[in-house]
Amino acid sequence: MKNIVYRSTRGAEREVPASVAILKGLADDGGLFVPQQLPVLDKSLEQLAIMNYQETAYEVMKLFFSDFTEEELKYCISHAYDSKFDTEAIAPLVKVDGAWHLELFHGATIAFKDMALSILPYLMTTAAKKNHVENEIVILTATSGDTGKAALAGFADVEHTRIIVFYPKDGVSPIQKKQMVTQKGANTLVVGVDGNFDDCQTGVKKIFGDKELGKSIAEKGFQFSSANSINIGRLVPQVVYYVYAYGQMLKNGELAPGERINVVVPTGNFGNILAAFYAKGIGLPIGRLICASNENKVLYDFLNTGAYDRNREFILTSSPSMDILISSNLERLIFQIAGEDADQTRELMEALSTDGRYEITASMKEKLSCFYGDFASEQETKTSIHGLYEKTGYVMDTHTAVARQVYEKYKEQTKDQTKTVIASTASPYKFTRSVMTAIDPAFDKKDDFALVDELNKLSKVRIPEAIEEIRTAPELHKKTCAVDQMEQVVKDFLR
Repeated sequence: MKNIVYRSTRGAEREVPASVAILKGLADDGGLFVPQQLPVLDKSLEQLAIMNYQETAYEVMKLFFSDFTEEELKYCISHAYDSKFDTEAIAPLVKVDGAWHLELFHGATIAFKDMALSILPYLMTTAAKKNHVENEIVILTATSGDTGKAALAGFADVEHTRIIVFYPKDGVSPIQKKQMVTQKGANTLVVGVDGNFDDCQTGVKKIFGDKELGKSIAEKGFQFSSANSINIGRLVPQVVYYVYAYGQMLKNGELAPGERINVVVPTGNFGNILAAFYAKGIGLPIGRLICASNENKVLYDFLNTGAYDRNREFILTSSPSMDILISSNLERLIFQIAGEDADQTRELMEALSTDGRYEITASMKEKLSCFYGDFASEQETKTSIHGLYEKTGYVMDTHTAVARQVYEKYKEQTKDQTKTVIASTASPYKFTRSVMTAIDPAFDKKDDFALVDELNKLSKVRIPEAIEEIRTAPELHKKTCAVDQMEQVVKDFLR
């Protein structure tokens, strides 16, 4: 098996093993870690079809994390994908009205971020031991709603770690906010920021890039790392569930070996769809990667024009985890379609930072042919939830509804009948008000937890433990700050 090493998309970082890339999160030059070359699946599709989720996870992760021993990796996997998930399947596939919904919300915080953030603390603490790290690891995370709680749940009370989560104070759903601010754990801090997600993300990147601060905290026994999908330890576990989904379809006789599938992903920060792109790259038979945006359609415009432009109105929508104008993980794709030219990638990212836009070359745009982009308006998202419920009784959250609507548009425009997997990224219980009022506007008169009970009656799906436990939980995190105070908040917490 090949030894896979990692380098920065911006070129300055020397090649490092996976464990070092996981520990650092972000490269020293501000770039993202990418594998020197993509590995290739060394098990046949038929072999993968008879594996459970944990076995599939090992077969995928061993390719990317080649400096972890079999024992280390299996320890991380077995502790991550256990009874925290409410189904043995971990990520069940449900066929709904002609497409397969890959339900990624059966973990502790009922969103797809659990799929990677359940294992990241184990990968990180194992990596620290492998590299004889004595410092306490400080996880800095910006969240648009879901990453924050999933990271908090993963790292709470993990020895030799602390975690600080910044979220847009007025830019998450009531349930998302309550999940975060009720988080227990002596090593946790949750901070509401007067700004949007992009402000939070930019603030965290600025802290990472502050060499003097890094040196100062190292002298006090700390080092920063990230739990955002910029961390390769977040991204690789997301590759697993696409491989698993294909294997399950093969096992159930819904595919012939080697038959292509399309994948639809509701997309904000570009990590989840990039994981599907990597799955395709390691040998999974994926045809089109369908990138679904909400009204913040910066990725739709990019895929159609080749110009990435964040100079536009930031829209708060009912799918807040996608309310993003700076899609950080896109940098990894840019690096690849630029022929792995770190200088060109760095120039484009600097243009985004200074001018708020960049434009790729015609030859780079040609390499995006496997991607298709479209978006769903707020009204279309509501219609999608209402329509699928009326037709089938299946209830989707708002993000999955964006994906479903874009899938219908794709079929209408292309007439492509390829079997399709839709990444179902959150439980409808996480966005009860938006979901229930889409089904019937009269529900808007009820409070959020009354709506939880109504959704339970309507969907016949058990109320997740993640919701039950926050009904009466006390608010433990009340801190807020301005964007320019984020660094001081970090310093105060580390005192």
